[in-house]
Amino acid sequence: MLKRPQTIVVSAVALLLVLLLNLPAGAAARLKLALGGLFLPLLGISSASQSFVDRASYELLPRATLIAEVQRLEKDNAALRVEAALGAEAAAENQRLRAQLGSLPRGAWRPRLARVVGRDASTWWRTCLIDYGSRDGAVVNQPVVTAQGLVGRIASVGHSHSQVALVGDASCGVAVLVSETRDHGIVAGGQSTTDAGMVEMTTFQQTPGIVSGQVVLTSGEGGVFPKGLVVGTVVDARPARSGLFTSARIRLGAHLNRLEEVWVLAP
Repeated sequence: MLKRPQTIVVSAVALLLVLLLNLPAGAAARLKLALGGLFLPLLGISSASQSFVDRASYELLPRATLIAEVQRLEKDNAALRVEAALGAEAAAENQRLRAQLGSLPRGAWRPRLARVVGRDASTWWRTCLIDYGSRDGAVVNQPVVTAQGLVGRIASVGHSHSQVALVGDASCGVAVLVSETRDHGIVAGGQSTTDAGMVEMTTFQQTPGIVSGQVVLTSGEGGVFPKGLVVGTVVDARPARSGLFTSARIRLGAHLNRLEEVWVLAP
């Protein structure tokens, strides 16, 4: 049996519950608010205590430990920035290559991606080195292009790298034709050392119909370059050699001084 004090407590609790259950809605809400206010100081003390413990734990750490932690965080932050930059560059390269691949010539040629890994300071407008060699199927005279136009041809092959003779170099003659007039000519040397985007074209006869803005393509003659690759556009034209031929300056489509990735056309 319950003792008298216990009986009194149980009876009081039961009576309180009955009163609470029968209180009007407004009175019940006010009672809850009042009871909650009683516990707020306790909650505030708990939060303040936790904050105090956190501050105290940092204050108890040696200064050298705190400095080391800051340096570690700074190093991690720098590493994350580098990774973000590399990720952005990889995404940009992926987008660039997708756009180029969609613009490459169709047909029997299979484009193989290569990256420019070297330029000679004394002949940067004439040659470049790519990471595509005999192990990858490189063969002398394979055409090298970008989506914007002809770059040149493979001039020599190593195991893991190849040297490319660029359009305008004396060793990279290109048989061409003017798309609008169908006049044939040749680009062989004459590239400016101060303007890597300009070469000289000479036609096989006097052709007054060649004017600025016309598109110059590979003609397919000679067997090195497939027909129809963009070489560039005519800047201006003039009679040459007593009027027997026409000489024209051609602005190359490919930006030879900004090459990063190229495509080797494999048969």
